[in-house]
Amino acid sequence: QVQLVESGGGLVQAGDSLTLSCVASGGTLSRYNIAWFRQAPGKERNWVSRINIGGGITYYTDSVKGRFTISRDNAKNIVYLQMNSLKPEDTAVYYCAAGSSILFSASSARYWGQGTQVTVSS
Repeated sequence: QVQLVESGGGLVQAGDSLTLSCVASGGTLSRYNIAWFRQAPGKERNWVSRINIGGGITYYTDSVKGRFTISRDNAKNIVYLQMNSLKPEDTAVYYCAAGSSILFSASSARYWGQGTQVTVSS
């Protein structure tokens, strides 16, 4: 059983940066593709970025392209989401999830973290 723990969220102003971390315990992260999802109040949980097991393939949803960067360090069992030029519309709870395929959906994720709140003020 893999446990995922996110950290790094907080309250920032528009234009600021944050780096989220997702640390795995109880198993090796290197067996899974990882995605960051986010969920704003009253909205669905949507994927933000994905990275494959080896770290060489990444995906970003259109609204964060050029601003967010996903990376991973399998030796340290950690995945990062560097978020730059944050906007108020980025406000949400951010979750990391592990899945068997690179394009896994929220419903097919194997493991979830508990989430970390990101709030961007204008």
